Amino acid sequence: MEKKWIQINPIDNVAVALSPLQKGETIELGEKSVILKEDIAQGHKFALKPIKAQENIMKYGLSIGHAKQDIQEGEWVHIHNIKTNLNDVLEYTYDKNVQPLEPQKERIFLGYRRPNGKVGIRNEIWIIPTVGCVNNIAQAIERATQSLVQEGVEAICAFPHPYGCSQMGGDQENTRRILADLIEHPNAGGVLVLGLGCENSNIPELKKYLNDPESDRIEYLVSQEVEDEIEAGIEKVKKLAEKIKNDKREPIGASELVIGLKCGGSDGLSGITANPTVGAFSDKLIAQGGTTILTEVPEMFGAETLLMNRCENEELFEKTVDLINGFKHYFQSHDQTIYENPSPGNKKGGISTLEDKSMGCTQKSGKAPVEGVLSYGEPVQHKGLNLLSAPGNDLVASTALAASGAHIVLFTTGRGTPFASPVPTMKISSNSKLANHKSNWIDFNCGALLENKNLDELSDDLLNYVLEVASGKQVASERTGFHDMAIFKQGVTL
Repeated sequence: MEKKWIQINPIDNVAVALSPLQKGETIELGEKSVILKEDIAQGHKFALKPIKAQENIMKYGLSIGHAKQDIQEGEWVHIHNIKTNLNDVLEYTYDKNVQPLEPQKERIFLGYRRPNGKVGIRNEIWIIPTVGCVNNIAQAIERATQSLVQEGVEAICAFPHPYGCSQMGGDQENTRRILADLIEHPNAGGVLVLGLGCENSNIPELKKYLNDPESDRIEYLVSQEVEDEIEAGIEKVKKLAEKIKNDKREPIGASELVIGLKCGGSDGLSGITANPTVGAFSDKLIAQGGTTILTEVPEMFGAETLLMNRCENEELFEKTVDLINGFKHYFQSHDQTIYENPSPGNKKGGISTLEDKSMGCTQKSGKAPVEGVLSYGEPVQHKGLNLLSAPGNDLVASTALAASGAHIVLFTTGRGTPFASPVPTMKISSNSKLANHKSNWIDFNCGALLENKNLDELSDDLLNYVLEVASGKQVASERTGFHDMAIFKQGVTL
């Protein structure tokens, strides 16, 4: 490692430890030396000069909060002496700052061209319950049909969830939209829609949300209408397997890829290594005509104007304002603090305020213009960078990305997590220690950015790896057999 610390922007009054630093260690800053007054853990911040109480803490060249008390040069800067500057719902002004990307030569991957023209990167059979009452049946069918997984049928997986009944209004609408999105996702070569028969979101209701409810790639089963629902389900999965087993991969341009962008438990290196690498990847894919989707709206708070000003036009700017303020109103309606960074893992990793988290988080969007703003459950319509309304929760947000059309979710983390989503969920570590310690979870290591790679090289490596995964290479959670799904629950339960 060339450096043990980094000042991200020349105007920053804090630096970040790239490896653990010891009390008394001397930091050379140009012609000036800073002596550390205490130990600084990897990813944590320390003051490069004296900072007065109420003075802004500058990182990434922007404020991430203010000092709660006087901070000495060389002192640790974290939640004990820094406080957010953020407050409630704001008014925004459109200050357009759009920089179109230079087109790049399109790369190729091997995917599945569906009869409706859509493209998938997996040929799986999905079992989608309409209601939580039939979750165990769905999982029993999944277990009983694993022998059908062979060449042509890449996986058979159920997606249990607790919803589909006893819901009202927009909450029930969300469930139906997400289920319909997954039923028609192109990564599924075939789908068994498994109902109970008396639920609110029953099969006849869900069919109203589908573009092609009579597709021969979709089978339906109402459990109350058959004598042995598991046996009937097995037969329907066999029928689907016979239908899709001869599907073949073919060369497809990267312009047809849709990639979701998400970060989980972060550390102080996430905004220095993993998120910038994903942002550079996003720009390269978009420059080839591809599409990326950024979500987790609460983790845009504090950096939202950077995205707003990159909106292609004023209509998208207004949609982004509604996206941000809508989520703030959601917090307020439940009497919750808007500007909270609740994750203990984030704080342990060196993230001090929501601005600190958000400045790192939004780097996953790269520099591309914002071309679309999506409501929860809305399929992506525009190529390029899109913003999606969903919370920060890992499973809920990743499912939302899949439902909006993402073929793959790129998930950056400084802490590590084993979870999956309905689509391949690639775990990208911010540091090499995590990548080495949890190699059964981590797919790609951005700690290399501090060791032997520059940003252009590492983002090229990530692009190559994404194309390999799109062509059939499994990520770690797929090899383990993990498939998760979670729906955003907002309303009353009857």
